[in-house]
Amino acid sequence: MTTPQVMRIMALSINTAARAGSIIRDVMQRGNLGIVEKEGKDDLQTEADRSAQQCIIASLSRKFPNLKIIGEEGDSNLDVKPEWLVTDENEEFLKNCCPEEWREIKEEEFVVWVDPLDGTSEYTQGLLEHVTVLIGVAIKDRAVGGVIYQPYYKQSNGEIGRAIWGLKGLGTGGFKPTSPPKGQMIITTTRSHLTPLVQQALDALSPTEVIKVGGAGYKVLQLLEGRAHAYVFASPGCKRWDTCAPEAVLEAYGGILTDLAGVHYSYAAEVDYKNRMGVLATVPELKHSDIANQVPKDILDALRS
Repeated sequence: MTTPQVMRIMALSINTAARAGSIIRDVMQRGNLGIVEKEGKDDLQTEADRSAQQCIIASLSRKFPNLKIIGEEGDSNLDVKPEWLVTDENEEFLKNCCPEEWREIKEEEFVVWVDPLDGTSEYTQGLLEHVTVLIGVAIKDRAVGGVIYQPYYKQSNGEIGRAIWGLKGLGTGGFKPTSPPKGQMIITTTRSHLTPLVQQALDALSPTEVIKVGGAGYKVLQLLEGRAHAYVFASPGCKRWDTCAPEAVLEAYGGILTDLAGVHYSYAAEVDYKNRMGVLATVPELKHSDIANQVPKDILDALRS
């Protein structure tokens, strides 16, 4: 019996994200980050971003030549070092049963969104726990599968690195889901892009606590592991490769990730990459629409303008 494509793409993505994570650690250990500014001092790229993306896109492209892959760092040179190529699919993941709805999806129907190093600003500042590798798998226009890899996560057995995955209809793996504290409203938001509009949206939701961290992947992890109830970002500052994998993992877990108006983003290949209406994500214990309805209209109007 042939293994469905979605299971194979996810299984290779898990192992490829781990290899990209080791490249990120290697670049940091060598000490020459090769930092360049893309769109100013708040939008950086390092040697680790570039190399990790090459590893991911080359590995996925070799195995799945008809796969549409969109990476944050633009077109990548696929002529990579042999040791960067990952060919083995994650056997543990392949033990799972593929959800019925994804079994017949063909390779050319997928769009894979790659952020090879989410939290680059934090990476350059040594805030390494914020760093993640994101590989999101969309079918037609919806995020359905995702891998969030933490290169610097210290496991109890001493191993470094952790792969968290989610596939809608199957569930999640790689972490211990935890509910956030009852009777509170803890919100996670940006650490480095706090604007008056971002603050206004936070104030409107009356949080009991605000946790400021870097990277969309790490923010969604705050929800998955019970440290926050919602992720709120009233800014067009992040892009589809930031949210595809986190959305898929969170929604496979039972939460929801949309724009601030409560509308899901499209992850079709031809879309505008910018998440112009911000980000709102909630844990399963909250009613997402209730939180979206608390966002003032003037904030939504400001984002639309």
